[in-house]
Amino acid sequence: MLELEVYPEQSLGSEKWEFVLGMHFSQAVAIIQHQVGTIRGVHVLYSDTCFLQTSLETDLVLNLSQDGIQLFFDPLCQRLKVIEVYNMKAVKLKYCGITFSSPEVIPSIEQIDHSFGATHPGVYDFERQILAINFPGLSFFFAVDQKYQSTLNKGLGSLLFPTGASPIVSKMLVYSGNNPSDPRPPPMPASCIHNLIHLDSLLVLRDCGKTRGLRLNLFTDDGRSRHHESRHTFMRTIHFGASCQEVAVGLGAPSRVFYKSEDKMKIHNAHARKATTRSDFFFNYFTLGLDVLFDAKTQRAKKFVLHTNFPGHYNFNMYHRCDFELPLTVPRQPEDATQLIDLPSTITEEEEEDDEDDDDDDDDDDDDDDDDIVREKERRVQSVTLWDTLGSRIKARGRPVVLHRSSSTNTSNPFGSTFCYAYQDIIFEVMANGHIASVTLYESEEAA
Repeated sequence: MLELEVYPEQSLGSEKWEFVLGMHFSQAVAIIQHQVGTIRGVHVLYSDTCFLQTSLETDLVLNLSQDGIQLFFDPLCQRLKVIEVYNMKAVKLKYCGITFSSPEVIPSIEQIDHSFGATHPGVYDFERQILAINFPGLSFFFAVDQKYQSTLNKGLGSLLFPTGASPIVSKMLVYSGNNPSDPRPPPMPASCIHNLIHLDSLLVLRDCGKTRGLRLNLFTDDGRSRHHESRHTFMRTIHFGASCQEVAVGLGAPSRVFYKSEDKMKIHNAHARKATTRSDFFFNYFTLGLDVLFDAKTQRAKKFVLHTNFPGHYNFNMYHRCDFELPLTVPRQPEDATQLIDLPSTITEEEEEDDEDDDDDDDDDDDDDDDDIVREKERRVQSVTLWDTLGSRIKARGRPVVLHRSSSTNTSNPFGSTFCYAYQDIIFEVMANGHIASVTLYESEEAA
């Protein structure tokens, strides 16, 4: 049985490890993997639907079934936002070093009052007959008959139950803030940064329909303090043609250097080269969701790969999600009254205002009506954009290439194949459910 300490608004953990609010999904998985002999029966729950709003409103969940614990991660940033203990009998819980729930200590409503002290009157749900007792960043839920509801506004001490009928905690939540019904993940805490570089956002730099480089908004800590104030933010820009040294200076040492042993896409190249002793190599930045490919001969950057880390993909949990924006210039159609890419409402409203301004200008000058059909307009693809939305507005080059991801050492891929679509100097890897798994940006020959 796990023996865990509860830290309201912060974490749940033991002396050797802890699940911290704001930590990334992969960090929680790493803890579980290191505690494989202690934590068993872990399941990953996620939405695999092709509907954007449904899949991105459904939390990513780690269910520790044998320990009665669930970890809820925000589907967008994939950081921990709620820790739920739904089986109080499966774990031993302490607060300030004193046990309040164990096989020997029953977590009754009186025990909670004794261990945590006074708080606001409980909130009663008539439909479910559940009483919620809320503390800052911590909530307890009890099954209470509605006949006791009239005395709840007088405080926990005023509740009188028959001998042996005192309600027992059925569920406990640890979260950030004071609203258990709408918890939000806090910023990544300093204790989870580990002096590594992490990504806030990434902008693909493009000009005249060609990719030039990447602009990254990054953050790290000073390596000395565990407080949020120790966070250091900065911006870096890398371009095609950058040397290994320039990339390492800008982004830090890579998480891994991977040398390509073979190029399975070479068969699709009409000018496939002969075998060579040189090998292109990647700088893998797992916490940035980014790969940089260097040419074996020149040792200059020639390709960038941005990973979205969607559940159900072959590389899921290897990278943090790369929160990117990719500007695309596409022909604008006269009947186009809808948004090209699924974007947050703030961006959508701004672009809709631009559309209205453009329409007003067209009304003032009838000679521009024909130009409106072929005029190009910039839209921004994001890491959460669905291919069905994007693919209906751009014309991919040829049929998609099917990517099986099997090799001599891994002959099966339980997650299924993905499809690679080429557009301009971009390759979109798309999952079967329509989500974009990765975006590969390469230097076109014209720009080289």
